[in-house]
Amino acid sequence: MVRRVLLVDDDRLIRWALREKLTGEDYEVVEAADGKAAERAMESGSFDCVLLDLRLPDTDGVALLRKIHRGRPELPVIMVTANSSIDSAVEAMKCGAVDYVSKPFNMDEIAATVRHAIEAGEARRQHLSASASEEKDRFGLESIVGETAAMLQIKDLVQRVARSESTTILLLGESGTGKDMIARAIHYESMRVDKPFMDITCTALPEALLESELFGYEKGAFTDAKIQKKGLFEIAHGGTVFLDEIGEMRPALQAKLLRVLEDKAFKRVGGTADIRVDVRVIAATNRDIDESMRQGRFREDLYYRLSTVPIVIPPLRERRDDVPRLARHFLHAYNYEFHQSFRELSPQALERLCEYEWPGNVRELRNVIERAALLSTGDVISAEDVVLGRTAFYRSPLREKCLVQLPRNGCNLSDVEKELIRQALERTHWNQTQGAELLGITRDQIRYKISKYGLEKQGSGI
Repeated sequence: MVRRVLLVDDDRLIRWALREKLTGEDYEVVEAADGKAAERAMESGSFDCVLLDLRLPDTDGVALLRKIHRGRPELPVIMVTANSSIDSAVEAMKCGAVDYVSKPFNMDEIAATVRHAIEAGEARRQHLSASASEEKDRFGLESIVGETAAMLQIKDLVQRVARSESTTILLLGESGTGKDMIARAIHYESMRVDKPFMDITCTALPEALLESELFGYEKGAFTDAKIQKKGLFEIAHGGTVFLDEIGEMRPALQAKLLRVLEDKAFKRVGGTADIRVDVRVIAATNRDIDESMRQGRFREDLYYRLSTVPIVIPPLRERRDDVPRLARHFLHAYNYEFHQSFRELSPQALERLCEYEWPGNVRELRNVIERAALLSTGDVISAEDVVLGRTAFYRSPLREKCLVQLPRNGCNLSDVEKELIRQALERTHWNQTQGAELLGITRDQIRYKISKYGLEKQGSGI
């Protein structure tokens, strides 16, 4: 297969010399004399490497490098300049250049640099492809457990939506029904599978922090903004952004989100330049959105923009035939995680599970099976191992220390919170998802609190 190289330089003689050398090395070379020509070439075809001059008549080479990197982060770019400057080399490498050469250069060295850059790029693409395949096996359509009529319809809709060009999807359903799993399945079944999947819970951060997490900020935008930071939308270019609990987002931030959906562009906090992105936005909420709109807490225009494709996920009590399938699925997963060897759930245990109303839906079922797998002493999960409802909280040894009594002289609430978070993390071997579940908070919230309190795993430095 012939490798394609985009050569961007305003010097016609240099382009001719490089084209002659690279063509002789069996590369197909496309020339561009300025930034606009280079952007047109990128839009009309794919390349395996870019040779980019640092100084162009209509733009700065580093600025063009940033644009290329946003659209094709895996594409190797080699910077070329007549001025051997350490500062410009460092800046180019920070912005994503894989190498840096100075004029006048040795043609054999240029050919070797291009060859190495292309080989490294291909290795990286293969790694990303393998990782994407593994992620698809873990989070794709096969990860959605359920064979009831309602779930089969949802699986069919997920498959069709994933392969469509629709960029906005709204997931509706009670807490714990698996909206995050549906969101991931849509991403990993789509053509965006090799691009980032970025998720955030809208209640995990204060509004000001949430805005900077979504859109990023410029250096100096506020007191602690010591460097420029990219937001989730910018990082997820070409991929998917999942906004969980969007019904809790404040109206002012909803307006900014609507602009992103309408214009596919945004500004970083403190910035003036528009940043254009191509992302699929999947939003989820367990709120009654109609009621929220009537009360003025959720913008109607944002709702209509998000609900191009609404997917309503039924509660577990409305698909009871899936309970045994889900229970066995979780038991198998916890057998692997806890190095256990439970063969099955007893008929009485399954009957007990199927009769329960599951107010916490699939999340509650998973926690019940996890507790049973941790505490059962036999090789079969019995009905006695299945603890349901509020009694599961009070009877669980994993939560006994959470029932604290206020000391006579009072205490510092922050110190108590910090200590409980530390205990939850140590008990789960610093698994943030499991630690968050023990505390009844989200993964994003526990990450925020780990950072807030400066908690570190002993002996790891992380």
